[in-house]
Amino acid sequence: MDIKQIQDLIRFVSKSGVNEVSIEQENFKITIKTNTAATIVNATVPDASFGHVHQAAPAAALPAAAPAPAAAPVADTSHYITVKSPMIGTFYRSASPDKPLFVNVGDEIKPGGVLCIIEAMKLFNEIESEVSGRIVKILVDNASPVEYDQPLFLVEPM
Repeated sequence: MDIKQIQDLIRFVSKSGVNEVSIEQENFKITIKTNTAATIVNATVPDASFGHVHQAAPAAALPAAAPAPAAAPVADTSHYITVKSPMIGTFYRSASPDKPLFVNVGDEIKPGGVLCIIEAMKLFNEIESEVSGRIVKILVDNASPVEYDQPLFLVEPM
C-alpha cells in the first residue's frame, strides 16, 4: 500500500462514518480509528517500503456532526426481508452512470440477480440477491458510503 492509497483510505473512512478500519497484509498493518474529535492513523511498515516512515501523525479533526432531525413515524417493516451490505464501501445502483439501474422499487428479484455494486479499495463487487421477492424500498442513496451490515434494501418475500 503506498502513501496515496493510505490517504485515499483515510478520506474514505472519514466520509463513511465508520469508527475503525484495520487492514493487514504481508509485512504491513494499518488501523484507522475515528471519533468526533479526530482521525487517528497508526501504520507499521517494513523499513524498505517507505524509508524512515513508521507512523502517520493524527489527521485533521473531523467536522462536527449536525444535530439529528426529529424522527418521523415508522411504518411496520417486520414482514420484509432486509438486504444488508456484506462490506464497507461505496454503494452504486448501476455499473456506470450511463448504464441502467440494477433494480428499482417494485422490481421482482430472484436469487443470483445483481442488486447493486459496492466499491471497496477500487474493487467493484456485485451484490447479488439471496432471496426472491419484490423491492419495496431502497434505503441508500446512489454513490453513498455504506458500512458492513448496513441495510440496503427492503424486500417483500414472494
